[in-house]
Amino acid sequence: MSRRNWVLFFLVGLLWGIPYLLMKVAVRELSPALIVFDRVFIGSLVLIPIAIKRKTLSPAFAHMKYIAIYAVGEMVLPWILITSAEKKVSSGLAGLLVSTVPIWSTIMASFNGDKSVWHHKRLFGLILGFVGLVLVVGIESFSGNQSLWAIGMILLASVGYAASTIMVNAKIPHVDGIAINGIAMVITAIVYLPFAIINWPSRVPSGEATLSLIALGLFPTAMAFIYFFQLMKSIGPARSSLVTYLNTAFAVLLGVILLHEPLTVGIMVGLPLVLVGSYFASRKSSPAS
Repeated sequence: MSRRNWVLFFLVGLLWGIPYLLMKVAVRELSPALIVFDRVFIGSLVLIPIAIKRKTLSPAFAHMKYIAIYAVGEMVLPWILITSAEKKVSSGLAGLLVSTVPIWSTIMASFNGDKSVWHHKRLFGLILGFVGLVLVVGIESFSGNQSLWAIGMILLASVGYAASTIMVNAKIPHVDGIAINGIAMVITAIVYLPFAIINWPSRVPSGEATLSLIALGLFPTAMAFIYFFQLMKSIGPARSSLVTYLNTAFAVLLGVILLHEPLTVGIMVGLPLVLVGSYFASRKSSPAS
């Protein structure tokens, strides 16, 4: 990759590695519904004008059915599940569990007729990833460090990420990603507006919580999508998807360094297995291999 693409790669990895840290800080004072609303409201204020300038917003409206389904699977459900779960689990563990998305995507691809899933390297990745996942869930829940229900919520969100991305890539691959995500954020904001009003804080949140909320909307929600699509245009979707593994490493490190979260046995044992497993599971194999 060129130097520019390496910079984009690490930048997207960092931007998509920090939401778990920011949500962990914001959820101490604000309700999960309010956090999701503010996050997508701020993100849409960035992405919609860009889509309008690129003249891709109007064409995207012709595919509202698929964008609405994508919004539910990518934002409406996952972001409330993950934000709520972070009341009970560390930000590092949340990032680790979300890194299972390539594994779920691989399994779903096999159901859609992708026979390359059963190539020995990808099958090895699936098995290794699940072993790591079982170890993480088992060690963390049975040791009492984390909530089993919260872990399940994040895994369900990860399945939603995988399903919605596969659907939108299959049904509307020609539609601009920034327009899709901008419209999806508006849909999500409309869904959560009543809940945000009901859960509006009775007192002004601290500066730390407010800044975390603004940063959550600007950086991992809006800017990361912009840079990711630039990266994907340059190096393709397969290689750009490897940024998932960098996200997880940043999520764990930031939680330990900035929030002083413990580097638990479950994370130390499961993290490398999940990351290596996800890497092999998501690799495309040539017919001859």
